[in-house]
Amino acid sequence: MRIQELERVLGVTLFERNQRNLRLTAKGRALLPLAEQFIQLEAEIRSVIAAPENISGALRIGVAEVISVTWLPRFIKAMRETYPKISIEMDEGLTHTLIDQLRGGSLDLVLAPGYPTESLFRSRDLGVLDFYWMASPSLALPNDPISPRDILAWPIITLSQQSYHHRSIDEWFQSKGIAFKRFDTFKSLNVAASLAVAGMGITLLPKRCYSKELEDGTLRIVATQPPMPRVSFSATTLIDGTQPLAEIAAQLAAEVSDFDKEEAT
Repeated sequence: MRIQELERVLGVTLFERNQRNLRLTAKGRALLPLAEQFIQLEAEIRSVIAAPENISGALRIGVAEVISVTWLPRFIKAMRETYPKISIEMDEGLTHTLIDQLRGGSLDLVLAPGYPTESLFRSRDLGVLDFYWMASPSLALPNDPISPRDILAWPIITLSQQSYHHRSIDEWFQSKGIAFKRFDTFKSLNVAASLAVAGMGITLLPKRCYSKELEDGTLRIVATQPPMPRVSFSATTLIDGTQPLAEIAAQLAAEVSDFDKEEAT
């Protein structure tokens, strides 16, 4: 009824109607970006003028596993305390999947490793995290640093080939002109870690998340030369998105994140 009233006021037909579906007319397609701008402007006015405790809406956030097991609870707590009327829908996944969902509009914000390079994204720095090769002491790897070529003597455990984890490992090998092919892929760092503990191979893990395993001796750090680069994390939104709450949450995530920001790039 509201759309029909808008069509009456404008004196145009915005939708072609039949028994099965609705389809935008040429005038409807011309109006769509303007309507999106209006929605965004209206929401921005609310976010700027309204008191934080009165800002409401739903926010869909995609988050990487490493963030889930580190500072995510503090972020959720800060969101609830500062913006109590904002409801949060959380989805954990691999970076490439989350970015695809952000691009497609099914997520408003992604907290994950890396910085998407496409011009439609805006990213805020969340800091960096140290990752190390780790394995069970039962594999009897050398104590001295080993090269990418040497490490190929043992099975390598990674996340899926589309993951940031796998890409980082691939780039590390390529930096020495080596293509690695002997690997097993899984969807979770915790699964990769449990397989490493069981002596099934070597994997790349964030030290702060597996300090207990390192302390009790079920995992050990495998020194390498060169060492693995530090991993940067970002809070990413759509530049032309219609959800200004995403920018509010991205800024809060940057403030709450306790990843190392001193050497972030």
